[in-house]
Amino acid sequence: MQTSRVPDDITAALARVTPIIVTYNSAHCLPALVPLLSACPRVILSDNASGDGSAEEGRRLLPNATILRHPRNLGFGAANNRALDLVHTDFALLLNPDCTLTSDALAQLVATADQFPEAALIAPRIVDGDGRVDLGHRWVNDLWPSKGPAADGPACVGFVTGAAMLIRMSVAAPHGFFDETFFLYYEDDDLCRKWFNARLPLIIDPGATATHLSRRSVKGNAPLRDEYWRGYHHAQSKLIYAAKYSGPAAAQALRRRLIWQTAAALPLRALAISPRLLARMWGRMCGVLDWRG
Repeated sequence: MQTSRVPDDITAALARVTPIIVTYNSAHCLPALVPLLSACPRVILSDNASGDGSAEEGRRLLPNATILRHPRNLGFGAANNRALDLVHTDFALLLNPDCTLTSDALAQLVATADQFPEAALIAPRIVDGDGRVDLGHRWVNDLWPSKGPAADGPACVGFVTGAAMLIRMSVAAPHGFFDETFFLYYEDDDLCRKWFNARLPLIIDPGATATHLSRRSVKGNAPLRDEYWRGYHHAQSKLIYAAKYSGPAAAQALRRRLIWQTAAALPLRALAISPRLLARMWGRMCGVLDWRG
């Protein structure tokens, strides 16, 4: 596969980064990542036992990549941790398979990281497939509410979405990476909260943009089952996060509230004749009921 020549300054920046892509039935997303990943000397694809040939497609499209084939679905955070253990460059780039970033944008993030060497991570501005800004950064919700417009220059924040994160390994690694108690969802909230509590700067740089096609990273043969598990794990992780940072009593109160809210919403989802929303809501109810704290 031919690629256009990358300018020398961008090549030097990319050589300092190891992109990490966690896949689970994400083969359909990989071609869009080739322009960036083929320009990076080191890439790690961490595959969570996909059934669609994601690992094989990654090997075909990205001969420069290290492929980690996990025997089962470890979850998002755990699969990232396995890859982070193998990083020896200055930076790791965590990138969702349904999130694209140009070489120029990644070089911009590296340049910003060099301006702020004490920062644990630098994140780009996130836009959706239509170019609309998705406000993927904020302060920590339960400490104080975010106010005002989106950042228009590099700024310290309390949270950035895990869809795209440039991590400075020397700063972040001593404080640890993902808590593997979170299987899916809230693992990025927890990671940012840990580093925020350690007083490590987290910086958003709107001068670099990533396009995130949210919820398109999984394309399996059982979409209703996938929606069920999305709802299930979102509910479980929400409660795990509440227990970790607000205490068991607050988490149990949240659990009771979620039971009543979900019970009230289920009939409305059924009346709306939306099988996907109904499956997700049923998964949410099961996730809440199964959680014991």
